[in-house]
Amino acid sequence: MASIICGSLAFDTIMNFEGRFAEQILPDQLHILNVSFLVPALRRDFGGCAGNIAYAMQQLGGTALPMATIGTDGAGYLERLRSQGISTEFVRTIDGTYTAQAMIITDRDNNQINGFHPGAMEQAHVNQIAPRDDIKLGIVAPDGRDAMWQHAEQFVAAKIPFVFDPGQQLPRFDSHELQTLIEQASWVTVNDYEGKMLSERTGWSSAEISRRVQGLIVTLGADGSEIWLEGTKTHVAPVKANAVVDPTGCGDAFRGALLFGLEQGWSLTRCVALGNRLGSLKIAQRGPQNYIVDLESFEL
Repeated sequence: MASIICGSLAFDTIMNFEGRFAEQILPDQLHILNVSFLVPALRRDFGGCAGNIAYAMQQLGGTALPMATIGTDGAGYLERLRSQGISTEFVRTIDGTYTAQAMIITDRDNNQINGFHPGAMEQAHVNQIAPRDDIKLGIVAPDGRDAMWQHAEQFVAAKIPFVFDPGQQLPRFDSHELQTLIEQASWVTVNDYEGKMLSERTGWSSAEISRRVQGLIVTLGADGSEIWLEGTKTHVAPVKANAVVDPTGCGDAFRGALLFGLEQGWSLTRCVALGNRLGSLKIAQRGPQNYIVDLESFEL
């Protein structure tokens, strides 16, 4: 069986700042902020949540179908996906646009400042979801605003259960829209910051959100994750990383593992435990799609 991964394909330009942002930014001068960071290390990676989640699923032995849009500069990304054995049947090229671009600066404490050019991603709503016998699950991850809204509706119409992962696009939806998206979804996943914002925007506590879906998952970074089921919270312990090198893409690795586990029919606790393990493996490697899962030793 396969899962549709609705989200972005992007090129990530990742820069490392050897200091701390907190030491360079004066809190009382934010209204006239003008800072520059020296970034000795720079690299360009394949990224975007659809690509990263699909990569994670494929590493675990799942079948991912990314649904995304790229620009006329995206041929290399198509080749990358195909070389990984990932289908590109739902990836569409939009003429006259660039593929989405993320500019990411990471400091020594793994705090990040991001700039994002959506490019072709804003036309992602041209892709349509339809029922298909081999498609079991889906995810609505950060994407063009219209695409997220329409793909959620299409999952419901196709009777395909899906995970709602608003991510950095959460502020683009108002209270009523977020409530609707939650009630359409089977599961919701956010990080702890997004979880607080989601509760503030909807007026629903984490417990209340969890009663409207099959499960709410809140990732806590190095502290592991929380699962909310029918108003009750359970903590899932973190997995200590061998090294902390680059947090970029850790959340997407977690979500790929979550989808893989759900596709297998696992309990939510087991799915989230696998997500914590995969996030720990990813953070020890630079870039969102450069870690390798040895399935013989990983013990699914």
